[in-house]
Amino acid sequence: MPLVPPEVKAQAEMSKESALVIDVTQFGYFKVLGKGVLLPSHRVVVKARLVSKITEKKIKEAGGAIVLTA
Repeated sequence: MPLVPPEVKAQAEMSKESALVIDVTQFGYFKVLGKGVLLPSHRVVVKARLVSKITEKKIKEAGGAIVLTA
């Protein structure tokens, strides 16, 4: 099950001004680790309880943001 539905991803590709918002807590995850790769074509806003320093660096370098939730 993808975190971002294909139709939302396609809509974000058309609009370069908007960002994909991914709330990982909706999927039962609370910490995001920096093992993956972000494509520079998508800005991402990640909502999570915890993020690793590597994750924070990768997301910010790709033009995204992190929202820490309680």
